Amino acid sequence: MEASVADERFTVNGSNELEAKLADNCRVTLTGVKKLIPEQALEGLLLAGGYGRGEGGVLKTDAGDKPYNDMEFYVFVRGSAFLAERKFRHALHELGEDLTPEAELEIEFKAITFNKLRKSPVNMFYYDLVMGHRWAMGDKSLLTGCEHHRDASKIPLHEATRLLFNRCSGLLFSKARLKHNTFCQEDADFIGRNCAKVQLAMGDALLTANGQYHWSCRERGNRLAALKDVLNGELMNKIRSHHNQGVKFKLYPERSQLSREEISELHADLTALAGEVWLWIERKRLRANFRDAREYGVSGANKCPETWGARNRLVNAKAFGLKSAFGKMASRYPRERLFNALALMLWMDDSEKDRRLVSTLQTNLCTKAESFEDLVKAYETMWHQFN
Repeated sequence: MEASVADERFTVNGSNELEAKLADNCRVTLTGVKKLIPEQALEGLLLAGGYGRGEGGVLKTDAGDKPYNDMEFYVFVRGSAFLAERKFRHALHELGEDLTPEAELEIEFKAITFNKLRKSPVNMFYYDLVMGHRWAMGDKSLLTGCEHHRDASKIPLHEATRLLFNRCSGLLFSKARLKHNTFCQEDADFIGRNCAKVQLAMGDALLTANGQYHWSCRERGNRLAALKDVLNGELMNKIRSHHNQGVKFKLYPERSQLSREEISELHADLTALAGEVWLWIERKRLRANFRDAREYGVSGANKCPETWGARNRLVNAKAFGLKSAFGKMASRYPRERLFNALALMLWMDDSEKDRRLVSTLQTNLCTKAESFEDLVKAYETMWHQFN
């Protein structure tokens, strides 16, 4: 039940050499996975992400076309999804590290079961996975029962928030770099890459909120162009323009050639625009009229109402210690802490100089840090747990 990927494209128009290299990566990866997971346990191997959808990034270099994105493989095993994750996670991580140098890009794995996929509620991630992928082992019959993931109109609004949250977190990390005294090419590439992700995400979030998200970034561009103006016309035109640039970068990424001043200007423009989109989404989602980022960040509104309070107590206890299961935010999902902190640090200048805001940030981030740099470090640590 192995399907060849040799006749399917990973990119829109990357060179034949790049396509062959990516196909070879799939074959080598499958061989490695088969050595780790017993035949009776392994059901399928699926390539997701941009290359799985045929829209992977092509980096043009003097040595020819090179890959840019990661290759994200989903290893489908029989049995319990929880046990599969625990049993194979470490070995798969080591395999990815071993394969990465020869693959010329990062190889990542996620162990999952078809049963979990069939029973899971609709979200953006599973929609993308089911609608756009390549089989390294298996075929479409294995996705029987996953039809509910094919309807983008059922993607809940909190998925738009989560998308923006993750992309705007990149803006926050970029803001921290821009505050450093030094600035190098690595900083320019990091900030440029994260700016491009935000350019794409703003339009994608608006499409999601209006039930028009699509797995293809090119089709999302077409849909955004036809979308009614949910924000004022000037803002919508900016969002559409940025989305077009985001699509271009996703398909044909480039190393940033912008100076510190130029990239700072782009970052500031995107930060302000993303703030408008964030508040529009959150007002709609939470049915609350937050006037600005500060009011949002200090508000006691439940910002993850889709989660279950009793389970949240267990999550908080595991993440922050037993006392947190009985504290003020015990019944709230920890990602809410990050939503609050993001609003106060990204969209408010010099928030670390306001003692009341520093106290609020310390509470949300479970830290004693006071400087902006250290607060961002505390944020990033928690973000890796709950992004």
